[in-house]
Amino acid sequence: MEGSSILQASTNIYFAIFALFCFKLLIKISLALLTHFYIVKGNRKEAARIAEEIYGIVPGSWADRSPLHDAAFQGRLLSLKTLIAQGFNVNLVTTDRVSALHEACLGGHVACAKLLLENGAHVNAVTIDGITPLFNACCSGSVACVNMLLEFGAKPQVGNHLASPIHEAVKRGHRECMEVLLAHGVDIDQEDLQYGTLLYVACMYQRTDCVKKLLELGANVNAGKRLDTPLHAAARKSSAEIVILLADYGANLKCRNAEFKCALDLAIPNSKVEQALLLREGKGLFCLFPFTFSSLSFPLCRFKVEQYLFILPETFFLIDLIFSVSSLLILSLYHATQK
Repeated sequence: MEGSSILQASTNIYFAIFALFCFKLLIKISLALLTHFYIVKGNRKEAARIAEEIYGIVPGSWADRSPLHDAAFQGRLLSLKTLIAQGFNVNLVTTDRVSALHEACLGGHVACAKLLLENGAHVNAVTIDGITPLFNACCSGSVACVNMLLEFGAKPQVGNHLASPIHEAVKRGHRECMEVLLAHGVDIDQEDLQYGTLLYVACMYQRTDCVKKLLELGANVNAGKRLDTPLHAAARKSSAEIVILLADYGANLKCRNAEFKCALDLAIPNSKVEQALLLREGKGLFCLFPFTFSSLSFPLCRFKVEQYLFILPETFFLIDLIFSVSSLLILSLYHATQK
């Protein structure tokens, strides 16, 4: 009898807890709908009060996107002017710290972005993901937005803890945005912890125009992502045109990465990339000797020896010397037999 009473009391407690949980859930849903209603109707003060008092959100931020965000993202300049005139704060942010300026730049709407900046929008506002308005402008490829943000004091080069605008521009192939940022003092050999140098990113994403421009402006042809060079990236992506460009600008063909592989090791066998690398290696090895036979045979042999014997870089010179002397002897014997 006593055990039955304890069981019944426990059951009642569980039911009470479940009922309380459902009641709180119903209140939260109702408040969320009420907040959304106030936002749609434009009553920002009441929406902000609910967000601050009920949800514990700091003043100046909303749980949802505001009409200001929507107008900025869609490029509705007249609506944006009306909302600002009604008293909307241009620096209102979402729970992810996204501002209306972020949205305007992501959509490439330069007129909306300018209006927000003229009304006090924070040009260097940062989201919880480390995104700035300048990053979004580079993402959209809007050169006009990039120039305007810089005029209003945007930082062209950010710290390693923030997403790099110029790396995003290169990644998406927006060469003009990249040039504007470089002209404003961004380090051409800046290495991002995630992506590496600008040249490395351009090679990884096969942005040939960006590769050409970076090389013309003096980018370090051998600086990539840690031990991986831009040439490694181009070989890995089977981009023969970029491999030739890098080689012409003095890329180190013998440089090995963390896996101890050179660019030739990463090239697909019998591909244009492999042929280009062999030709350029052959030029360096046999430029002193006017051979009448194939100039690829000895470099190919040498690379096969390196590949299978895992030869250290310090022995490259000795290998070159051995093959050079051997080829001289063969050439001498060939001419002797011809006489």
